[in-house]
Amino acid sequence: MKATIFDYGAGNLHSLAKALSGAEVGIEPDPLRAIDTDLLVLPGVGAFAAAAASLAPGRKQMRAALDSGLPCVGICLGMQLLFDASEEGPGEGLGILPGQVTKLRARRIPQIGWNTLEEASDPLFERAPLPIAYFANGYACRPEEPGCVTAWSTHEGDRFPAAVRRGSVLGVQFHPEKSSSAGVRFLGAFLEEVARCS
Repeated sequence: MKATIFDYGAGNLHSLAKALSGAEVGIEPDPLRAIDTDLLVLPGVGAFAAAAASLAPGRKQMRAALDSGLPCVGICLGMQLLFDASEEGPGEGLGILPGQVTKLRARRIPQIGWNTLEEASDPLFERAPLPIAYFANGYACRPEEPGCVTAWSTHEGDRFPAAVRRGSVLGVQFHPEKSSSAGVRFLGAFLEEVARCS
Protein backbone atom coordinates (compact mmCIF):
# COMPACT_ATOMS: atom_id res chain seq x y z
CA MET A 1 0.00 0.00 0.00
CA LYS A 2 1.21 3.48 -0.86
CA ALA A 3 0.64 6.12 1.83
CA THR A 4 1.40 9.73 0.96
CA ILE A 5 1.94 12.40 3.60
CA PHE A 6 0.93 15.81 2.25
CA ASP A 7 3.74 18.12 3.33
CA TYR A 8 2.33 21.60 3.96
CA GLY A 9 5.26 22.66 6.10
CA ALA A 10 4.11 20.92 9.29
CA GLY A 11 6.61 19.26 11.57
CA ASN A 12 6.82 15.69 12.79
CA LEU A 13 6.69 14.06 9.35
CA HIS A 14 9.44 11.52 9.93
CA SER A 15 8.07 10.10 13.18
CA LEU A 16 4.68 9.89 11.47
CA ALA A 17 6.21 8.09 8.48
CA LYS A 18 7.86 5.63 10.86
CA ALA A 19 4.53 4.99 12.61
CA LEU A 20 2.92 4.05 9.26
CA SER A 21 4.84 0.79 9.22
CA GLY A 22 3.59 -1.70 6.69
CA ALA A 23 3.00 0.96 4.04
CA GLU A 24 5.30 2.42 1.40
CA VAL A 25 5.41 6.00 2.67
CA GLY A 26 6.11 9.06 0.55
CA ILE A 27 6.16 12.77 1.43
CA GLU A 28 4.69 15.12 -1.19
CA PRO A 29 4.37 18.95 -1.05
CA ASP A 30 2.22 19.17 -4.22
CA PRO A 31 -1.48 18.65 -3.33
CA LEU A 32 -2.27 17.31 -6.81
CA ARG A 33 0.48 14.69 -6.67
CA ALA A 34 -0.36 13.84 -3.06
CA ILE A 35 -3.72 12.37 -4.09
CA ASP A 36 -2.08 9.84 -6.45
CA THR A 37 -1.92 7.30 -3.64
CA ASP A 38 -3.78 4.55 -1.79
CA LEU A 39 -3.92 6.54 1.46
CA LEU A 40 -3.64 10.30 1.93
CA VAL A 41 -2.19 11.47 5.26
CA LEU A 42 -2.74 15.05 6.48
CA PRO A 43 -0.20 15.51 9.29
CA GLY A 44 -0.40 17.52 12.48
CA VAL A 45 1.61 20.46 13.86
CA GLY A 46 1.50 23.87 12.18
CA ALA A 47 -0.82 26.79 11.53
CA PHE A 48 -4.16 26.52 9.73
CA ALA A 49 -3.60 29.53 7.42
CA ALA A 50 -0.25 28.29 6.11
CA ALA A 51 -1.57 24.75 5.63
CA ALA A 52 -4.69 26.04 3.84
CA ALA A 53 -2.49 28.15 1.53
CA SER A 54 -0.44 25.06 0.62
CA LEU A 55 -3.65 23.14 0.02
CA ALA A 56 -5.34 25.86 -2.08
CA PRO A 57 -3.88 24.98 -5.55
CA GLY A 58 -5.30 21.45 -5.31
CA ARG A 59 -8.13 21.90 -2.83
CA LYS A 60 -10.99 21.10 -5.24
CA GLN A 61 -9.21 18.05 -6.64
CA MET A 62 -8.34 16.73 -3.17
CA ARG A 63 -11.91 17.26 -2.00
CA ALA A 64 -13.18 15.42 -5.10
CA ALA A 65 -10.76 12.52 -4.49
CA LEU A 66 -11.94 12.13 -0.89
CA ASP A 67 -15.58 12.37 -1.97
CA SER A 68 -14.84 9.59 -4.47
CA GLY A 69 -13.52 7.29 -1.75
CA LEU A 70 -9.79 7.99 -1.41
CA PRO A 71 -8.93 6.88 2.14
CA CYS A 72 -7.48 9.64 4.31
CA VAL A 73 -6.34 10.15 7.87
CA GLY A 74 -6.05 13.71 9.20
CA ILE A 75 -4.05 14.16 12.39
CA CYS A 76 -4.46 17.22 14.67
CA LEU A 77 -4.15 20.15 12.20
CA GLY A 78 -4.86 17.59 9.47
CA MET A 79 -8.21 16.78 11.12
CA GLN A 80 -9.00 20.50 11.30
CA LEU A 81 -8.35 20.81 7.55
CA LEU A 82 -11.22 18.37 6.95
CA PHE A 83 -13.60 21.13 8.13
CA ASP A 84 -14.64 24.38 6.45
CA ALA A 85 -12.53 27.05 8.15
CA SER A 86 -10.72 28.00 11.37
CA GLU A 87 -10.64 30.93 13.76
CA GLU A 88 -6.87 30.47 13.82
CA GLY A 89 -6.43 32.17 10.47
CA PRO A 90 -7.74 32.73 6.94
CA GLY A 91 -8.09 30.07 4.28
CA GLU A 92 -10.45 27.26 3.35
CA GLY A 93 -10.33 23.74 4.63
CA LEU A 94 -11.51 20.80 2.55
CA GLY A 95 -15.09 21.02 3.80
CA ILE A 96 -15.46 17.23 3.91
CA LEU A 97 -17.16 17.72 7.28
CA PRO A 98 -19.36 20.80 7.75
CA GLY A 99 -18.27 22.93 10.68
CA GLN A 100 -15.72 25.35 12.04
CA VAL A 101 -12.55 25.13 14.08
CA THR A 102 -12.50 27.37 17.16
CA LYS A 103 -10.12 28.16 19.99
CA LEU A 104 -10.35 25.86 23.00
CA ARG A 105 -12.48 27.39 25.74
CA ALA A 106 -9.92 26.97 28.50
CA ARG A 107 -7.40 28.87 30.61
CA ARG A 108 -4.43 26.68 29.65
CA ILE A 109 -3.93 26.81 25.90
CA PRO A 110 -2.61 24.90 24.11
CA GLN A 111 -3.47 21.57 25.65
CA ILE A 112 -0.24 19.58 25.60
CA GLY A 113 -0.03 16.09 27.03
CA TRP A 114 -2.09 12.98 27.68
CA ASN A 115 -5.86 13.06 27.87
CA THR A 116 -8.66 10.51 28.07
CA LEU A 117 -10.75 9.44 25.07
CA GLU A 118 -14.47 9.28 25.87
CA GLU A 119 -17.27 7.37 24.12
CA ALA A 120 -14.89 5.89 21.54
CA SER A 121 -17.28 4.21 19.11
CA ASP A 122 -15.24 3.68 15.93
CA PRO A 123 -14.55 -0.05 15.39
CA LEU A 124 -10.86 0.91 15.15
CA PHE A 125 -10.88 1.49 18.91
CA GLU A 126 -12.13 -2.08 19.44
CA ARG A 127 -9.28 -3.53 17.38
CA ALA A 128 -6.69 -1.17 18.90
CA PRO A 129 -7.86 0.12 22.31
CA LEU A 130 -6.58 3.62 23.05
CA PRO A 131 -8.00 4.81 26.40
CA ILE A 132 -5.67 7.82 26.53
CA ALA A 133 -3.82 9.68 23.79
CA TYR A 134 -1.32 12.50 23.35
CA PHE A 135 -2.73 15.89 22.39
CA ALA A 136 -1.06 19.17 21.37
CA ASN A 137 -3.85 21.53 20.34
CA GLY A 138 -5.08 25.04 21.02
CA TYR A 139 -8.07 24.70 18.67
CA ALA A 140 -10.86 22.15 18.31
CA CYS A 141 -13.32 21.12 15.62
CA ARG A 142 -16.99 22.01 16.08
CA PRO A 143 -18.96 19.85 13.61
CA GLU A 144 -22.41 20.90 12.49
CA GLU A 145 -23.37 17.21 12.43
CA PRO A 146 -22.24 15.59 15.73
CA GLY A 147 -23.02 12.15 14.29
CA CYS A 148 -19.60 12.19 12.61
CA VAL A 149 -17.87 12.17 16.03
CA THR A 150 -16.49 8.75 17.00
CA ALA A 151 -14.64 9.81 20.18
CA TRP A 152 -14.65 12.82 22.50
CA SER A 153 -12.20 14.41 24.91
CA THR A 154 -12.46 17.21 27.46
CA HIS A 155 -9.95 19.90 28.36
CA GLU A 156 -10.83 22.14 31.33
CA GLY A 157 -14.54 21.62 30.76
CA ASP A 158 -14.47 22.14 26.98
CA ARG A 159 -15.69 18.91 25.37
CA PHE A 160 -14.53 18.50 21.79
CA PRO A 161 -14.26 15.77 19.15
CA ALA A 162 -11.16 13.60 19.56
CA ALA A 163 -12.00 11.58 16.43
CA VAL A 164 -14.37 11.98 13.50
CA ARG A 165 -15.27 9.73 10.61
CA ARG A 166 -16.95 10.02 7.22
CA GLY A 167 -16.66 6.81 5.25
CA SER A 168 -12.99 6.17 4.54
CA VAL A 169 -11.95 9.59 5.89
CA LEU A 170 -10.73 9.51 9.50
CA GLY A 171 -9.76 12.54 11.56
CA VAL A 172 -8.06 12.42 14.97
CA GLN A 173 -7.30 15.48 17.08
CA PHE A 174 -4.69 13.53 19.04
CA HIS A 175 -1.31 12.36 17.75
CA PRO A 176 -1.32 8.56 17.39
CA GLU A 177 2.35 8.61 16.39
CA LYS A 178 3.15 10.16 19.81
CA SER A 179 0.69 8.00 21.75
CA SER A 180 3.09 5.15 22.51
CA SER A 181 2.62 1.65 21.08
CA ALA A 182 -1.18 1.87 21.43
CA GLY A 183 -1.26 4.85 19.06
CA VAL A 184 0.89 3.05 16.50
CA ARG A 185 -1.43 0.02 16.74
CA PHE A 186 -4.39 2.33 16.12
CA LEU A 187 -2.77 3.64 12.92
CA GLY A 188 -1.97 0.05 11.96
CA ALA A 189 -5.63 -0.94 12.41
CA PHE A 190 -6.65 1.84 10.02
CA LEU A 191 -4.03 0.73 7.48
CA GLU A 192 -5.40 -2.82 7.69
CA GLU A 193 -8.94 -1.54 7.14
CA VAL A 194 -7.81 0.44 4.06
CA ALA A 195 -5.98 -2.61 2.68
CA ARG A 196 -9.04 -4.83 3.18
CA CYS A 197 -11.37 -2.39 1.45
CA SER A 198 -9.12 -1.60 -1.51
